[in-house]
Amino acid sequence: MELPIIDVAPLLAGDAEGSAAAARDIARACRSLGFFYVRGHGIPASLLTGRDAASRRFFALPEEEKARIAMSRGGRAWRGWFPVGGEQTSGRPDRKQGIYFGEELGADDPRVEAGWPLHGASIFPEAVPELRPLVLAFMHDATRAAHAIMEGVSRSLGLPPDHFRRTYTAAPTLLFRIFEYPADPAPETGRA
Repeated sequence: MELPIIDVAPLLAGDAEGSAAAARDIARACRSLGFFYVRGHGIPASLLTGRDAASRRFFALPEEEKARIAMSRGGRAWRGWFPVGGEQTSGRPDRKQGIYFGEELGADDPRVEAGWPLHGASIFPEAVPELRPLVLAFMHDATRAAHAIMEGVSRSLGLPPDHFRRTYTAAPTLLFRIFEYPADPAPETGRA
């Protein structure tokens, strides 16, 4: 069984006939498998490759440079870099490093003023200045695509196209993470 690939471009373009077809495809995929791939999401390949290259440049920096945007500097917004072993899964340090970003919210945003976790400004590295516009453009385009996909889900359920945006996703918490899994210098062999 293969996951279906659904073209969501009509949902992004506001094409009524194409949106109805995309909604039917989403309904079929969700009812049969529960998952699907999308194409026509509006995120340019150049944005993805540029972001990948900038991320790799960041992760290649010396640890002291990366630490200038450490998560400890991000506060309640939960933004910034963490080193290999800085996160855990099931109580074990992960073999990854990463950077957390989120929606850019100023200090005057009511959620920031109220001290809501995961809300605030991101911390971007000065040493890789191109990362900021690439991350923000990706988050914008991905959010737009997600809203379009949820419009398709709404339609697939026989609901108004804006049902989820009006009721659940009008002001979502937007987070984005980039991880790097460095090669393990001494892999475990399982031998004693």
